Amino acid sequence: MTSTDLAALRPRLPSPVEEIADRRFGRHGVRLLLKRDDLIHPDLIGNKWRKLAPNLTAAAGRTVVTFGGAYSNHLRATAAAGRLLGLSTVGVVRGQELSDRPLNPSLVRCVADGMRLHFVDRSTYRRKTEAESLAAILRGAGAEDAYVIPEGGSNSLAVRGCRALGEELRARADVDVVALACGTGGTLAGLAAGLGPDQGALGIPVLKGGFLSADTEELQKRAFGGRRGDWSLDDRFHFGGYARVPAELDAFAEDFEDRHGLAVERLYVAKLLCGLVALADEGAFPRGSTVVAVITGRPLT
Repeated sequence: MTSTDLAALRPRLPSPVEEIADRRFGRHGVRLLLKRDDLIHPDLIGNKWRKLAPNLTAAAGRTVVTFGGAYSNHLRATAAAGRLLGLSTVGVVRGQELSDRPLNPSLVRCVADGMRLHFVDRSTYRRKTEAESLAAILRGAGAEDAYVIPEGGSNSLAVRGCRALGEELRARADVDVVALACGTGGTLAGLAAGLGPDQGALGIPVLKGGFLSADTEELQKRAFGGRRGDWSLDDRFHFGGYARVPAELDAFAEDFEDRHGLAVERLYVAKLLCGLVALADEGAFPRGSTVVAVITGRPLT
């Protein structure tokens, strides 16, 4: 597939940066900017475009198979890309029991965009990176010759694609910390590699488990040969795990929306913003710091 073939995926680059006045940061002498990657493309939002574009080029027109949970933004973005490019897509969904239930709005959107869903049990899903298990999944999905994109889209191509996110902020001497919500670590791995030597990247994992540091290091090793950039993770703001949106988090998101007129996506962005407010209160950012929050998604409409 040539760059011309990807014309339907042409993004708005660089994505805009907006400053917002929020007293929860201002009272600590911290300036908050939003990197609006949610505006990068109407269907492939934020880091999804940055990860998928190089992989779709590599797919060269073949069927694309990828993986995700029932609420996966990555599955939704891959399905949308398939529709825009006329590519066949298959989404391998974690949880065989889900096949007997009505589809949630996210999976309904995937199907509407032409994605064929293949549900597998959670044990099989955990082994999806093993060669034999992957081959069996592909056979079961009728997609043995497909181009495979891993869960969350995070592979070496994706990480190198996300480096541009850091490079877009590298030239800004006023930026000290760039923070984003993390699922698989691919965006963080690329972002950190693109930032300047005096800038740091902060990842807020949306899953519990504390495994993301090793995964991010491994992704950087595969993409760049070793660790790159100054990055860290804070595992305290997952709110119970992926797709968990307790009442307190929903209330925080509604309040942020009321304050700033920004629709807040709950699974990733709300956890990021809530974490940053808590960190500002803890004094994690020195007075005079400028923090950029990367807005990687928007609510499903």
